[in-house]
Amino acid sequence: MRRLTFLLFPLVLATCSTDTPRIQPVTEWSQESADFQVEARTFQEISRKVGKEARAECLRQAKVSNCDFTILVDLNPRAPANAFQTVDDRDQPVIIFTRAMIQSAQNADELAFVMGHEAAHHVLGHIGRQTQNAKESAVIFGDLGKLYGEDGKDLERSQKLGAEVGTQINVKEFELEADQLGTIITHNAGYNPLVGAKYFARIPDPGDRFLGTHPPNAQRVQIVLDTARQLGLTE
Repeated sequence: MRRLTFLLFPLVLATCSTDTPRIQPVTEWSQESADFQVEARTFQEISRKVGKEARAECLRQAKVSNCDFTILVDLNPRAPANAFQTVDDRDQPVIIFTRAMIQSAQNADELAFVMGHEAAHHVLGHIGRQTQNAKESAVIFGDLGKLYGEDGKDLERSQKLGAEVGTQINVKEFELEADQLGTIITHNAGYNPLVGAKYFARIPDPGDRFLGTHPPNAQRVQIVLDTARQLGLTE
């Protein structure tokens, strides 16, 4: 399996599990019991439809060079509900859903919406922009450290802090951008983003915190409503 480079953009911030992820391509995912087989087939179908539309949107916008999405499932039973987008060592986009995330969704529209949101992060080039922000911030903090006489490990700590701060720059805007484009991808894939966005009602509201990673849920829902209205969808 390709090496994965794990970056940011989780849908739900959760406590990290100490268990090793059990990653499997969604196309190979199957279960023994009848209920689990239905779950796997449903998710495979969603992945096929959303992946197709995400690729088409990615090629249309042409902001990144790699548009072939790989969708994986983390079968670790102790992994919390989560979905996120990253890239592998060949810069191919990868979307990973934990099993708990799949089971937490109440319908196919919610899963499609979450997947469309994560795919949108790649289409919009958010990881590259976030990486650049981190590099620039690390340089600024490093220059300030040198100005105050830092060197060695002290300077390294300042640069590391700068990189961490840099990853938070524009991150809320990235989430709203992904919600907007994710709404379009979800709709184009044949799912209802208005139904899918109801998932926001069941996750904790992060509020409007300084250096928070996600905007308030109400703001995200409004973006979905506004975008859906432009697509001719109504509640």
